[in-house]
Amino acid sequence: MANVDKAFGLRAMGNLSATGAQAQYGYTIADNQSGAIFQGDLVTVYDGYLVAFAPATHTAAVGVFNGCNYIDPTTGKPTWKNYYPGSVNITQGTIQADVLDDPAQLFTIQCDEGFVQANIGKNADVVAGSGSTTTGQSAMELDSSTIANTAALNLKIVGLYNVPGNEFGTNAVAVVKINEHLFGSAGVAGQGA
Repeated sequence: MANVDKAFGLRAMGNLSATGAQAQYGYTIADNQSGAIFQGDLVTVYDGYLVAFAPATHTAAVGVFNGCNYIDPTTGKPTWKNYYPGSVNITQGTIQADVLDDPAQLFTIQCDEGFVQANIGKNADVVAGSGSTTTGQSAMELDSSTIANTAALNLKIVGLYNVPGNEFGTNAVAVVKINEHLFGSAGVAGQGA
């Protein structure tokens, strides 16, 4: 059976310390910052503010975006969203983002192309997709074309997500951790040929 092609960004699934804890920490998004950030997107801190992670621009991620809250400038009411819609010009308070930022956190992510047993232990970059403004869900995927032993890649591949209907091949769902983490590793080379 072929894997389903339905990108969802990065989803937390426990951590390497086996505590199962999925700690979140609050970061500030700059007032009126342009560009959407979706639940499941890699994010980083730039000039003190949380921004969407861009592999071509940023070298280390701080974690995975898990929603935000702010006082809506139109209604004056507290608002929580799965995604930051971009260009929110707040009139009171700040825009607070919840980020899964534990360097030992494990995530699942869909591969955009092929994925084989020999890829486990290697590294890969991410590729951004168009997230959903209806669900707030990311469309970020593991960029299969970048899988290599190179240390300077965003994600460390831990394994194939072991659930029914998921198998090696195109659009497989992999288990990963952030390889280039702002509070952890600067990147560890993969193992193997």
